Amino acid sequence: MRTNLSDGTIALRKYRRSDIPLLYAAARESAGGEFTRWMPWCHEAYTAEESTAFVLTRAEAWAREEEYDFAIVDPKTRGFLGGVGLNQFNPNHQFANLGYWVRSSAMGRGIAPAAALLAARFGFEELGLERVEIVIAVENGRSHRVAEKIGATREGILRNRLAIADRRDDAVMYSLIPGDLDKNAAAAKEDS
Repeated sequence: MRTNLSDGTIALRKYRRSDIPLLYAAARESAGGEFTRWMPWCHEAYTAEESTAFVLTRAEAWAREEEYDFAIVDPKTRGFLGGVGLNQFNPNHQFANLGYWVRSSAMGRGIAPAAALLAARFGFEELGLERVEIVIAVENGRSHRVAEKIGATREGILRNRLAIADRRDDAVMYSLIPGDLDKNAAAAKEDS
């Protein structure tokens, strides 16, 4: 199973112990305001211990085939840009949830769409998934734009679908299926 993926612009790789301070710095940079509203794990009191706990549990999550989390890095500078992963697997129906985040200083550069596409392709090609779901709070505009840029199909609004911090939010369900990636790649080539 491939654990290092790249499209030339960004690279995805399994988390390493050396990512602990990098994740901590990215979270501290990004904590607060709109970012924390949608990513409550990235709160203003975020600690190095939280980064340590997350990174050190990733290998076990892979081994249990429960979560496949990747660090997003710049392939040239090796700078840490964010994270992307597949989780909430339904093995009977061969689907999983796709989540992504990009540190504040790297937003607006196409990193999240590129990472989401690589992770979805990993899910289809390496894990045999037949569907990848992206569940986004109705008001989370940035994440909606990512899902739309990668050609995910908007399927509808799910009431009270997300528990974010201490509130319930309605969410929009987007999906990708294996044929979408080829279709979207062909459409992108036609637009160039």
